[in-house]
Amino acid sequence: MQLTKAEEQIMRILWTMKEGTVQDILKGFTGNKPARTTIATILTILEGKNFVSHRTESRVNIYSASVSKENYSRKQLSGFVKDYFNGSFSSMISFFAKETNLSIEQMDEILEETRKALKNKNQ
Repeated sequence: MQLTKAEEQIMRILWTMKEGTVQDILKGFTGNKPARTTIATILTILEGKNFVSHRTESRVNIYSASVSKENYSRKQLSGFVKDYFNGSFSSMISFFAKETNLSIEQMDEILEETRKALKNKNQ
């Protein structure tokens, strides 16, 4: 499920904080801060989407993420690859390599980092 930009902003703050009240989340915003009621409304929506849960302590709701940042990122990336690159990760990597003008040395570094990550994952 895709999040709106506002929902994702709140999720990013929650992922960093692990848990917090509406007031705590409000403090996590930089620049223009939304209204307290806006954050509360978005948290209710996120709860309905099963991205957030809360517990109540002394009449104050404390919110936490029900979906990890890693799981959300994985699903978003998979959807992106499916929608824009016909499900081919290699096509996506090729596209970004061309668009960012990566050198062969940089591509080798990326490949080596990927090999190490996969090796560590399989151990």
